[in-house]
Amino acid sequence: MGDTPILDGVQISDHPRRDEVFTAEATAFIADLVRTFGSRRGQLLEDRRHRQDRLNSGQRPDFLPETADVRNGSWSVAPPPPDLLDRRVEITGPTDRKMMINALNSGARVFMADLEDSTSPTWDNVVEGQVNLRDAARHHLSLSTGDKEYNLNDEIATLMVRPRGWHLDEAHVIVDGRTAPASLVDFGLAFFHNAREALDRGTGPYFYLPKLEGYLEARLWNDVFCHAQDAMGIPRGSVRATVLIETILAAFEMEEILYELREHSAGLNAGRWDYIFSVAKKFANDPGFVLPDRADVTMTVPFMRAYTELMVSTCHRRGAHAIGGMAAFIPNRRDPEVTAVALSQVTADKRREATDGCDGTWVAHPDLISVAKAEFDAVLADQANQVGRQRSDVSVTAEDLLSVDQTGGAVTAGGLDTNVYVGLRYLASWLAGAGAAAINNLMEDAATAEISRAQVWQWIRHGSELEDGRTITPDLVRGVIDTQIAVIAEDLGPEAFTDLPFDSAREVFELVVLADNFIEFLTLPAYQLLN
Repeated sequence: MGDTPILDGVQISDHPRRDEVFTAEATAFIADLVRTFGSRRGQLLEDRRHRQDRLNSGQRPDFLPETADVRNGSWSVAPPPPDLLDRRVEITGPTDRKMMINALNSGARVFMADLEDSTSPTWDNVVEGQVNLRDAARHHLSLSTGDKEYNLNDEIATLMVRPRGWHLDEAHVIVDGRTAPASLVDFGLAFFHNAREALDRGTGPYFYLPKLEGYLEARLWNDVFCHAQDAMGIPRGSVRATVLIETILAAFEMEEILYELREHSAGLNAGRWDYIFSVAKKFANDPGFVLPDRADVTMTVPFMRAYTELMVSTCHRRGAHAIGGMAAFIPNRRDPEVTAVALSQVTADKRREATDGCDGTWVAHPDLISVAKAEFDAVLADQANQVGRQRSDVSVTAEDLLSVDQTGGAVTAGGLDTNVYVGLRYLASWLAGAGAAAINNLMEDAATAEISRAQVWQWIRHGSELEDGRTITPDLVRGVIDTQIAVIAEDLGPEAFTDLPFDSAREVFELVVLADNFIEFLTLPAYQLLN
């Protein structure tokens, strides 16, 4: 990889802009974070594996008896800074320069620059993404394509950054002979280069935290924040972080997660796609948790309804924002009928979130901002949020959170075809360096691809029957893969199909759907093939 030492014990892979991002001071900051917190992160990942073993043996999660005092106590999170008071519509996307400019100019209140599920972590994307974050923090972000000039407006969305999850490594950063945790690299660089600049501009170093499975993982993040602020002479509490509740285990520890981060908390978000994936993953061996077609797992099925209502009531009890889930639809001007139906579904979804008490919501495309905003405007009126609305009517039990068997729906040939199609298309895009892929009018990212492959694994494992009576077997799935590869080739055309690494995509997809044991994240084997 052409690793070159910048300081003792640290090697950073070569890149044309490496020295802009990994200055001696920034590299020392990253190395300090890794040396201080790397072993705790490793222990937490080991704890995840032990917990998964217990789930595989039939143990089921419950609210923790050892943290009952936190749930019963009287406390609240720190009040939000002024630019996070009103978050009624947030837009998300990768740290691609053009997409960042469009998102920051979109009219959304917040833009979440995503280094995780919608970014393929090629070394070029990692380094250039940090350059773009630096320029965005200074309002210097611009792009000239020859045909068009892109510049930031005077008023832009508040910037938040989502680093990669605890489970991922950054192979291009080696500290003391070991790959660095990607989360600490992403957070550390964004914080080191931009925290003081953000504070000087009246905003702050704001983050989204993905994939947490419990309060001890939140405690680690909080300790990282305290250490980073102290190291740079920045007041504690300057960092604000919204935690994505996107694992079934975190749903049982929402109050504890808020408590651990209370000085730095900016609320919780319903990460709906990863949440569905988490249910399929954590209980992969249990036939009682087999999910129907992805299209049937809506936000109104009982287990999803329970989790979102509990999130809102938990947040508001503690003075924290509750942010609703992603609308992934991409309006298609060439297909007005499909767009009209989809927009009516998005409208209903956002109306339900606003009515339930959410303080804001997510969209993946600028054209959805006005749709989402209209529904939140109707409920919020001139209020910045509805944190003051206590949902004392909500009472959610462990059984409610685990009521997957009440989902209904069916496992169909069409659903299997869709999962295979999306899985292959997304993996080919990811391996080619694009982590957000527009597929069939939806913005697919790693989370939606994970649902697709997790469902196929479940259906094979438990011998699910299609509505036509066929049993889903490895051989049947291999045949569907053959068919869908041909469908994709026809949809894309020969040139575009040949340009994408579908042989590698198939290799990874077959590995994660046909393996005897459930592979925790598809991005782990895929990362081994990434440049």
